[in-house]
Amino acid sequence: MPLPRVAPVDPPYSAEVQDAFSKIMPPGQPPLNIFRTFARHPLLLKRVMHLGAALLSQGTLAPRDREIVLHRTCARCGSAYEWGVHVTAFARPLGFTDAQIRATVLGASDDPAWSPREQLLIRAADELHDTSTISESLWSALTKEWTEEQLIEVLCVAGFYHAISYMTNACRIEGEAFAEPFPHA
Repeated sequence: MPLPRVAPVDPPYSAEVQDAFSKIMPPGQPPLNIFRTFARHPLLLKRVMHLGAALLSQGTLAPRDREIVLHRTCARCGSAYEWGVHVTAFARPLGFTDAQIRATVLGASDDPAWSPREQLLIRAADELHDTSTISESLWSALTKEWTEEQLIEVLCVAGFYHAISYMTNACRIEGEAFAEPFPHA
């Protein structure tokens, strides 16, 4: 893998950066490479962490639904870094099967690993990635399963993780040792 384009900050961290890391990382765990890279811009680090925390822990979308959209978005953007971190930290604990994890990268929107309801989320992530919008027919199907508030979250999760994917890919952020690698065909 090529070297990172933006080197992550190394300890000792400034008080401002350490305070931000303390709010996002469990005690005793070192900050992730993505956070250490965002720390090159402390104000943006705090803003990104705030929005990320809101989407990951304070939303109305079920964690499994959020992770389906997030994983598919990261996979479609080619962000092996973020996809792998989320597989390990969220998908596995949420009970995603090996087939479902693989399908986020290699499966079609109608992959049998997903329930019909979950296939709608895959389709939403795909349409947003491909067209930057959602078709009338898909929107109609989505409104039968999720509230308007939850659908706004679906859009924000996909958009936020597009931005995160741009960051991980363009900065060439080095993968975390614990993260699962992208599956290959």
